[in-house]
Amino acid sequence: MSQDLLPPVAPSVTAELVEALSPRLRKRLDAGVAKLAARPVVREGDTVRIALDDDTELELLVVDGAVNSADAIRCGCLLAPDCLHRAAAASAAPIAEPASPSHPEADAAPAGVSGRPSASACDSDSDPASPSANARAEGGRSHDGAPEQAKADAVPGPAVDDCARPVRIAAARAVFDAAAALLDAGADGAGAVLQAELLRAAHTARLAGLPRAAGAAVSVVNGVRAARSADPAHRLPDLVEALREVLGVAHRLPSARGPELAELRGTVRQPYAPDGSLRLYGLFSEPVLTATGYAGAVTWTADAQGRLYTVSDVAPGGPGRATGAADRAVRVGDTALTHRELSRAGLAVSGATVSPTGRLGAGAGVRAVRAAGVAWNAEPLARLWETPVAEQVARALDGGHDLLFLDVTLAGSVRAATGECLLADCAGLALRLATAHEDPALPYRDNLRLLAAARGSRLRIVARLAPGPLPRALLLAAEHPADSAARVDLGLDRLQQADLPTPTGTPVVPRPVDEAPLHLLRRRVHQAVSGGRRVLAFPGGAAGDGTRLRRVGLSTAADLLDELHAAAADRSRDAFGRLLPADTGRFARAWLASSVYTAETERALCAAAWGADAAVTVSP
Repeated sequence: MSQDLLPPVAPSVTAELVEALSPRLRKRLDAGVAKLAARPVVREGDTVRIALDDDTELELLVVDGAVNSADAIRCGCLLAPDCLHRAAAASAAPIAEPASPSHPEADAAPAGVSGRPSASACDSDSDPASPSANARAEGGRSHDGAPEQAKADAVPGPAVDDCARPVRIAAARAVFDAAAALLDAGADGAGAVLQAELLRAAHTARLAGLPRAAGAAVSVVNGVRAARSADPAHRLPDLVEALREVLGVAHRLPSARGPELAELRGTVRQPYAPDGSLRLYGLFSEPVLTATGYAGAVTWTADAQGRLYTVSDVAPGGPGRATGAADRAVRVGDTALTHRELSRAGLAVSGATVSPTGRLGAGAGVRAVRAAGVAWNAEPLARLWETPVAEQVARALDGGHDLLFLDVTLAGSVRAATGECLLADCAGLALRLATAHEDPALPYRDNLRLLAAARGSRLRIVARLAPGPLPRALLLAAEHPADSAARVDLGLDRLQQADLPTPTGTPVVPRPVDEAPLHLLRRRVHQAVSGGRRVLAFPGGAAGDGTRLRRVGLSTAADLLDELHAAAADRSRDAFGRLLPADTGRFARAWLASSVYTAETERALCAAAWGADAAVTVSP
C-alpha cells in the first residue's frame, strides 16, 4: 500500500482512534501499521477501500479532500469499531492539517481551524477569535482550496487575551510535554502512539489559538514518519529544525506577552493583498517532493524591480506528480502557459493578489496573458546577479528569501559528508554546490555529475543557501553549458553528455579547512533526535569532547554538552531500587538549549564564510 493512495486524515481523528485503543492493542499498533501497508488499496470517488482479507474491508470516507471524523473510518471486522485496523489506517495516512509553510514550495494554506477558546475559558459572553496563524511547517498542506479574499482573524484585545491565557498556557505545555516524550524516545522509538499524542497536542493548540505550535508539531510527526519509513526525502537536519521549532515555541509561549506573543502564535493563513498590474519575467521552475506526501512544482518569476513572485501547483502525490507538474498549466488567470514554459517566458497580470511570501493568487478577478521573457543576462533579470554575494547571503540569514543568484566557474567535484558536491569558484570563494533533492526520480544528481565534467565552464546559476561553516548552496538552475542564452531547470530537465563542452583547466583539490569543532555538540544534538535519550546516557560517551571544546574557546558549547549528557543519564531510583521515570522535561530543555546554540553559532559561521558577517543581524 502506498501512502499516496490514502487520503489525508485530520490529526484529531488519529489521536482519538489511538486513545480509544486498549493498552494491549496500543502495543500492537506499530505492527498493525506495518501489516496494513502490505494490503491492497482501491479508491473509488470519495471512498478508499483497504482489503484486510478476502472477506473484510476497511473504508475511509473522504469529505473535502480529507477524513475529518473517526466515524469516516469504518472496518468490517468482528471487533469493529474497537479494532486495531481503524487506528492503524489513520496512523499510516498523511496528516490533513492546515498549515502555511515558510518554504516557497507551498501554495496558500486553506482555512484552518479557527482558534477559539472554549466558553468556559472566560467569564464573559464574548466568543473571541484567535489571531490567524501561519504555521511554519511542511506537514499536512492543502494547496488549492484557500479563497484569495480570506483575511486574517482579528487579534484579540487585552481583556480577551488575559481570559484566554490559561487555555493557551495549558495547550503550550501539552505540546512541550508531548514533543519532549517523542524526543526522549527518538525517531527510532517514536511509534504511532507517541505520534498520536503529539497530534492530539497539536489539535489542542490550534483550538487554543496557537497554530504556529500546532503546525510545528505536525511537521515533527511528518518528519518522524519519514525517518521511520526510510523515505528518500528524509533529512535528519530538517527533523532537528522542526523539533527545535516546536519545543522552542512551546517553551516560550507561557511567559510571552505583546509582540513576542503575537509572533509565537503565528497566523492561520496567508492573507492576499491586491497588487494591481504586474509584468513578470520567468526565472526557473523547481519540483516539489516532500516527506509529508505532497508533490508538484513551483515557478519563480521577477518583476522589473527584482521582486520575486511564485506560482505553485502542489498537492498530494509522489515523484510522478513532481516531474509531471511542470507540464501542467499554471493557475493564474486563464493563461495556458505551463510551468516549464513560464520559467522561460513572461506573464502580464491584472488584478493581481499576492501573499506576504510573494505567491500569486488565482482568484476569479485575476487576469493573466502570456508575455515575452528575457535571458538571465538581459534586463531586468540581470540585476538579480548584480547584488553582491555577501548581501544576498545576509538577506537570506536575516529571514528573506534564500535564493542566491551567482556567477561561478566550475572546478570539478568533491566527496563530502553530505554527498558528492560540485566545486565552483564564486567571486574568490570556494563554493560547494550540492543536489537540491536526493530522490532518484528527479534529475538533480545526474545533472550535477555531468556539470562536474564541464570543468572550466563559467555559468550563471540560481542556488538555495545551505547554512554551514563552509560556503555551500543547493543547485537549482543554471545556464546551459553550451548556450548561455538557454537555461536548465536542474530538477526537471536532463542534460546529456553531448551538451557539455570540453573541460578546461586542472581539477581543483579543496584545501583542508580548520573548522571550529562545533560538530562535537551538533552530532549529539542529532543523535538525540535519531536515537533518543538513551544514546546519550552511556557513561563516557562524551569523554574528551568538552575538554576539546574548551580548548578552542567554546566553553558555552562545552557546558551545554555536559548538561545534555547529565540530563540524559539522570535516572533516580525509589526506596526499593527501582528506576523512576526519566525527567523528559529536563532532557528536552537541555537539548533545546544545545540545539539553539548550535543553530545560532552555525548561522554566524555561515555569515563569516560568505563574508556577510558584518551585514547579518545578530539574534537576541
